[in-house]
Amino acid sequence: MVAPRKQQITQKGPTWIIVLVGLACLFLIALFIHPLLSHTAVCKFFPTQACRIHDHEGMHSNAFPRELSDSEIESRVVVKEMLKFNTVRTKTSKVAFLFMTPGSLPFEKLWHKFFKGHEGKFSIYIHASKEKPVHVSRYFVGREIHSEPVGWGKFSMVEAEKRLLAHALLDTDNQHFVLLSESCIPVRHFEFVYNYLLFTNVSFIECYIDPGPHGNGRYIHHMLPEVEEKDFRKGSQWFTMKRQHAIIVMADSLYFTKFKYHCRPGMEGGRNCYSDEHYLPTFLNMVDPGGIANWSVTYVDWSEGKWHPRSFSAKDITSNLMKYFTSIDESPHITSDPKRTVLITPCMWNGSKRPCYLFARKFVPETLDKLIHLFSNSSSP
Repeated sequence: MVAPRKQQITQKGPTWIIVLVGLACLFLIALFIHPLLSHTAVCKFFPTQACRIHDHEGMHSNAFPRELSDSEIESRVVVKEMLKFNTVRTKTSKVAFLFMTPGSLPFEKLWHKFFKGHEGKFSIYIHASKEKPVHVSRYFVGREIHSEPVGWGKFSMVEAEKRLLAHALLDTDNQHFVLLSESCIPVRHFEFVYNYLLFTNVSFIECYIDPGPHGNGRYIHHMLPEVEEKDFRKGSQWFTMKRQHAIIVMADSLYFTKFKYHCRPGMEGGRNCYSDEHYLPTFLNMVDPGGIANWSVTYVDWSEGKWHPRSFSAKDITSNLMKYFTSIDESPHITSDPKRTVLITPCMWNGSKRPCYLFARKFVPETLDKLIHLFSNSSSP
């Protein structure tokens, strides 16, 4: 009787192993079938930064250090739903070029060369804040939108940007949006720019923390509770933006209003805050930090350390300068505190390091002829 009992005991080992393996398989199948269960279970045992970001976006009640207001919850719900819609590229997909200018565009002839031969792949919108432009290119004729006066450093800059985006979004073929000034030029040919923007997975919005007086020194506590100082960011006004983000900007009124009234020149304490440098970097970093590149594709030279970037004159325009623009693959950001720290952001395009810049500014009108000559004779893409 002992031998049969011993045989029965030894047979239980494989049976339990089979049962355990079966349970493990069922657990894994459940993870794949139910994404929320998958995320919750994996993050419970393997907590990562990605899990924390997911929880933030998911708006779980324990993900925030404070209770959100109704307006904040409504805003985050809208953003979360919009981010679910992926951009669909088609044969009719276009890049929208948004020009913010006081009047006529001094480099319109250069842009004509840039656009020529690529009809159907671009749209043009012009916000002329002072006078109706006189055009020299058929591509720009009749492309003015309803415009309002714009003052340097004032919130009217942001309102003009939003006005341009709104008009461009009416065309469902516009899938990426580029903001340009009257002093901007292209430093790449159209096909390179078109593919660079349409096939990216991010918006090219410069975004960094500046602890100095021209960064976080502009923050005012009236922005609380929705915008905390730790969330305050700085970046270039000149962005490119994918359609998802453009729609999110259109839908935002909460953070737009906060910046309209609490980030402007002449704030309390004699501080000057410029929303065109802070609103979009702060807002999009808060709602979709992984969806922005943290650098701009428009080159600007701040080496002179003045309120405005360096201007390029006719004597500066050489083939070496243009090659320099297209060779840069890291974007520097200089803080305004006494340390003057240089923050370097490698220019990553869909996971690979690539040249940073598609456009450049700030060029005086007298450079036009030399720029057209160099652009026409350039063999680079």
